[in-house]
Amino acid sequence: MKEDTHLKRIQIANDIMFYIYVHIDTDIKIDELSEMLGISKFHMQRIFKEVFHRNIHESVKLIRLQKASNLLLTNRYATISKIANLCGYSSQSSFIKAFKQRFSMTPTKWKEGGYLTYSSQILAHTNGQLFDTFDTLNLQPTILKRPAIQSYYIRNLSYNPSEITMAWQKLYAWVLENDIPRYEQIALFHDNPAITPLSSCQYVACIATPEKVESKRLPQFEIAEGLYAQFDIALKKGEILSFIQWVYHRWLPKSDFFTSTKPSYAIYKKNGYVNKEKDFVLEFYLPIQF
Repeated sequence: MKEDTHLKRIQIANDIMFYIYVHIDTDIKIDELSEMLGISKFHMQRIFKEVFHRNIHESVKLIRLQKASNLLLTNRYATISKIANLCGYSSQSSFIKAFKQRFSMTPTKWKEGGYLTYSSQILAHTNGQLFDTFDTLNLQPTILKRPAIQSYYIRNLSYNPSEITMAWQKLYAWVLENDIPRYEQIALFHDNPAITPLSSCQYVACIATPEKVESKRLPQFEIAEGLYAQFDIALKKGEILSFIQWVYHRWLPKSDFFTSTKPSYAIYKKNGYVNKEKDFVLEFYLPIQF
């Protein structure tokens, strides 16, 4: 396969995935998506599965349930039916059935504390649960409205550290090759690694720059504007997933804020994937509503 063709197929697959995340609360129709991209349904489905190793329908279902699992914790005054509607389900019964199949418990049991056991099993291989550590730090975020951010990116289909490190090395090489003087390193967390197995969790490494770069190598997309809670924190290797767990499962439920279907993201001031110390200094942005 020619390189131009390969890159075009990756761009199509990424455009589809981006569309799914942005419109996850709507009835996503394959016909409309096909027409919007100007390619046949068969060709679109084949490209998507080649890149992401699952079909579009499966991806939509998994993303909806993940969003629902977050909203159940933070939107505590919303009914199960309301959460189902926010995540694109037309009926409460179909949502409950799908949720139980995915998380082995009902949405109600999840809200009552089942999420803690499930999440701890996901993160069992990290440095342990650091709820108490983060609680004692008395972390208080800054609430602010963030503008949209244009970025160039590489999407990783898992949280494999060596693959993520390679992605950042490629992005840094791209920055040097294009003589980009000003840029930010951003990690986009479409999937919540505190509740999604890391082997299935997408990590998006991004370079944001005010410079306009003509690039055939890297796809582009826009990180959404909106209201965010900004946490400034320094972390050691292995702590970032536990920090995300703390944000979603301890800070949010105790706050008066709700989350949304937008992804959270981190701006690295010090990127532990590529520095010798393997530690991080970052601004973590959590999408919120009041």
